[in-house]
Amino acid sequence: MNGMATIDLAYVQRFKDRHGRIRHYYRRKGYATIGLPGDPGSTEFMAAYAQAHGRAPKADPATKVQPRSINHLMVEYYRSADFLDLEPQTQKTYRQILDRFRAGAWGGRSAVSIEPQHLNGIFHQMADRPGAQRNLRKRLMKAFAVAVELGWRKDNPVRETKARKRKSKGFIPWSEAEIATFEAKWGEGTRERLALCLLLYTGVRRSDVVGMGQQHVKNGRIAVTQDKTDVPIWIPVHPRLKAEIARHGAGMTFILTQYGKPFSPAGFTSWFVERAALAGVHGRTPHGLRKAAGRRLAEAGATTKEIAAVLGHTSLDEVETYTRSADQAKLADTAIAKLEKAEKRTARVKP
Repeated sequence: MNGMATIDLAYVQRFKDRHGRIRHYYRRKGYATIGLPGDPGSTEFMAAYAQAHGRAPKADPATKVQPRSINHLMVEYYRSADFLDLEPQTQKTYRQILDRFRAGAWGGRSAVSIEPQHLNGIFHQMADRPGAQRNLRKRLMKAFAVAVELGWRKDNPVRETKARKRKSKGFIPWSEAEIATFEAKWGEGTRERLALCLLLYTGVRRSDVVGMGQQHVKNGRIAVTQDKTDVPIWIPVHPRLKAEIARHGAGMTFILTQYGKPFSPAGFTSWFVERAALAGVHGRTPHGLRKAAGRRLAEAGATTKEIAAVLGHTSLDEVETYTRSADQAKLADTAIAKLEKAEKRTARVKP
């Protein structure tokens, strides 16, 4: 019979290791895990238990930062309503940008004494990456606004900095020729054709396409709540899209990977860009088809509000981004035709 004493001690857990030996650990949420030597009740066991039980909790990472440092400011920004009101995916993206910044030499620097010239020096080093430069500046602008709110400083130093201006026109809209080239390669019934139709005939973003399924087709409409804006939209199902969906049958997710799993937004973009390149369409993205959808609507004579309703924009100003590439030549032809028609009317009424 085993003469080992049985003692009921709080936070002690008993495990058998791979050699069959019984081991004991002090495990308590918020405290460091401590191995307890010897047998329960022995002098060494009880001494180790008393020491573990008397230890202070593990420090909160927020308490390890230097007060009013950049690290401290980021902790406070992540607790702010401005940050917490963001969508989870947006929070993740913003944290990645800011955490990369504070992971270097700047994390321990004072958020109170940092000046615009210091930040301009940082942005200058990022001149070859204008997109990353602008994104960091935007995120720091929000973070230092919290420093002002907390009374750490009276000004936001980011406001006095300069970021390299955007030269890129953003995602390039697909032309009709590029759409036709893609369709010639990827025929009806292929995943590629279905993806094209979903993007082109709904105008939704990639983050919405990857989650779309038969459950979103209701009463002849695509009904989906946009992932980015949380705004619900109801779009009539275009006949070509309806036919393509029918070829694939019902499914909770229309577009799946080769392993039968839903795509992530980034994974979908990589796959679609690759399939477009195989068709001979290079440098075009899913978002470019969203712009093409806006262009097509503009060329068809849709009003700004009508285009906004399809693309799911709450601001009419945003529609300009997607209608900017409307067929200039076609619109110019119409304008000149109207001018010529007016001139003929004028000529007929001259004495």
